[in-house]
Amino acid sequence: MNIFSFAPRVLASFLAFGVSVSWAAEPIIPAAPQLAAKSYVLMDAASGQVLVEHNGDERLPPASLTKLMTAYLATLEINRGQIREEDKVHVSEKAWRTGGSRMFIQVGSQVSVSDLLHGVIIQSGNDASVALAEHIAGSEDAFADLMNQQAQRLGLTNTQFRNATGLPHPEHYSSAHDMAKLARAIIYDDPQHYAIYKQKEFFWNNIRQPNRNLLLWRDPTVDGLKTGHTDEAGYCLVASAERDGQRLITAVFGTSGEEARSAETQKLLTYGFRFFETRTFYEKGQALTRARVWKGAENEIEAGLRENLTLTVPRGRSQQLQATLQLDRQLMAPIEQGAVIGKVEVRDGDKVIHTADLIALEGVEQGGFFARLWDSIRLFFYGLFN
Repeated sequence: MNIFSFAPRVLASFLAFGVSVSWAAEPIIPAAPQLAAKSYVLMDAASGQVLVEHNGDERLPPASLTKLMTAYLATLEINRGQIREEDKVHVSEKAWRTGGSRMFIQVGSQVSVSDLLHGVIIQSGNDASVALAEHIAGSEDAFADLMNQQAQRLGLTNTQFRNATGLPHPEHYSSAHDMAKLARAIIYDDPQHYAIYKQKEFFWNNIRQPNRNLLLWRDPTVDGLKTGHTDEAGYCLVASAERDGQRLITAVFGTSGEEARSAETQKLLTYGFRFFETRTFYEKGQALTRARVWKGAENEIEAGLRENLTLTVPRGRSQQLQATLQLDRQLMAPIEQGAVIGKVEVRDGDKVIHTADLIALEGVEQGGFFARLWDSIRLFFYGLFN
């Protein structure tokens, strides 16, 4: 066996980020595990980098993984103040009659938004999903429009929703890559509600309703997210785990059973935590340097990043990477907040493996006539000697 070979898809992921591979210098990483699944993705949560994938962008029926978007939309509405967790939701006959997995709410009853949200996430209740959809948007069809708008905002390019449950529909599909992106949004956009995903059971009307994610019982580092199953989709699982400050996300579509989806997911998590590490060089909004500004009301401007500069690399490699700042020459006012004024380069020795825009963290207005004139004179002499 050639122990210096990368898995082709892992190698492709690094090449996409501009990493030059030197076989003599790179840490030893075995081939990624081959899963018994139609498609799968392993993603680092902090960087968003895909570390392993197989048919990751293939459009497939997502089954109850759909409810990740249903729950995400509900928590967004809560956080915006459009609905409250204690609000009572009228259970329609349509919600009550929806087949498949159920929370066992009764037609005509009043159930709180909080209880329905728990029923969607933990029990995967189709009835709870429709009740929430109708409460938020008036109808399930209108709610599906909201789901698709949110999918577009998150960049889920291989996803289209036709209902809030994931029940089969020929125009209802998603992909492993898209579901990993959605999971990342759920984790980081609303940590408070994300805590629901690790709850192992939910009691409703004295009925114990266990979470179908078996990894919650087997791996203490796993804290979400959602299972799914239909005859068409097979057994699916989107999961996340955190170990020693590193968080990974997996999305596995189309395995043969409950045990298989858990076992295959565990293979990806073990591989990712064993052979990769994540390093954040700079935080978004952090003032990294001050840049000289000419012809402005102010002489300097703070520069930083629009997003965290975070990279996932083979374990043991991150400490060999160095980040350097490069500012554009002769910055002229006016400069708007957020304007690109330079770049950050991450180097592995002499090789640049990643770049990010350096932006103005504040705006600078144009200076008065005499300030501009004085700087013009200074720039003239500056140009003579530089």
